[in-house]
Amino acid sequence: MSIVVIGLNHRSAPLELLEKSVISADDLPKNLAGLSQRDHISEAVIVSTCNRTEAYVVAEKFHAAYAEVRDFFAESAFVAPEDISDCLYVHYDDDAVKHLFSVASGLDSAVLGESEIQGQIKTSWETARLESTSGAVLNLLFRHAVETGKRARNESSIGRHTASVSHAAVLMATEHFGSLIGRTVLVVGAGEMGEGMIVALAAAGPDHVYVANRTTSKADALAARIDGSSIPLENLGETLGDVDVLMTSTGATEVILDNTSIAEVIARRAGEPLLIVDIAMPRDIDPEVAQIDGVTLLDMDDLSSFAANGRMERANEVETVELIVESEAKRFADVRSAREVAPLIASMRGAVEAKRLQEVDKFARKAGYSDSDRASLDQFTRGLVAKLLHEPTAALKDAAGSAKGDRLADSVRDLFDL
Repeated sequence: MSIVVIGLNHRSAPLELLEKSVISADDLPKNLAGLSQRDHISEAVIVSTCNRTEAYVVAEKFHAAYAEVRDFFAESAFVAPEDISDCLYVHYDDDAVKHLFSVASGLDSAVLGESEIQGQIKTSWETARLESTSGAVLNLLFRHAVETGKRARNESSIGRHTASVSHAAVLMATEHFGSLIGRTVLVVGAGEMGEGMIVALAAAGPDHVYVANRTTSKADALAARIDGSSIPLENLGETLGDVDVLMTSTGATEVILDNTSIAEVIARRAGEPLLIVDIAMPRDIDPEVAQIDGVTLLDMDDLSSFAANGRMERANEVETVELIVESEAKRFADVRSAREVAPLIASMRGAVEAKRLQEVDKFARKAGYSDSDRASLDQFTRGLVAKLLHEPTAALKDAAGSAKGDRLADSVRDLFDL
């Protein structure tokens, strides 16, 4: 069995395809069930964020499992397999482990070192566990990934400065105007990204912040944190007439503001420009809005370019984090190998122990040994067997996870009829 990751991200796929491939939290359970029930997949975890959608699976047969995951992506995005295959990347076994650990550490994000990915990975794993699609292999893998992400941020400065997508979005808006002081901002969406933008806006100093969300209580709570105001979603159009910046990060599956809606708003603004920063995936704002005079629309493509310019602040931390990823990947391989070979070693020792007890009993009865003599024979043979099995046991442990280890394991199974 192999650990395989197949996915697409902000570097491998255009934004139009990436947003089609997003799997919402509400749809994740049924997608996990559908993926894990395919013929050559025994475990599955799906990680879907604004930057990536990836499937981590335990594959019975690599090529067959790859085709099943590719078809799964095509079906969920409603595109033909050939239209998505060129945008998919694939890693297996050691490379798959290193990839996940790099993702958890923020090395593979549009914003280098971003902290939000840690929570997203943990949530994805917890969902898979609840749906029983993550078993012994992926549970061990994702537990190590979470630990690796924490270690990367504790032992390096990779997470300092612009360390989240939401923070970068606010900085991008700040750069556009030169400053947000005296500006009015409308934030739509009160999830993790919306909360991150509110925290960043608190430091940016806008004059006033409005918050809108499907759940009014969440909008109220976020607005209170920045001494702002919450508004009903149905009042978006009205409020947009009075703000300088619109920032969106909802979990909607369709655009919440189309070309017509924004055009009507701009017509009422008497020439006042509007900046829109849309970091939702799928996008909240119709891309055609960018063609309206007086509107500047920035999305995840723009954020990726913006973040790339600031990577130098944390680039010298990359080598440190890469070393952490390498060491944690080695530790994971050692732990996994030990766990995989442990049942075989136990079976081998159990088979030998059963035979030893059988022979001790037969010899003691035949020789008419007393209980004391039988105990001495039992102690002697137990020690002898332990010495004889020490080297085979050590060899199995040392070679576990390698081609040699597989050959040794097969030989032990044949020799001991396990």
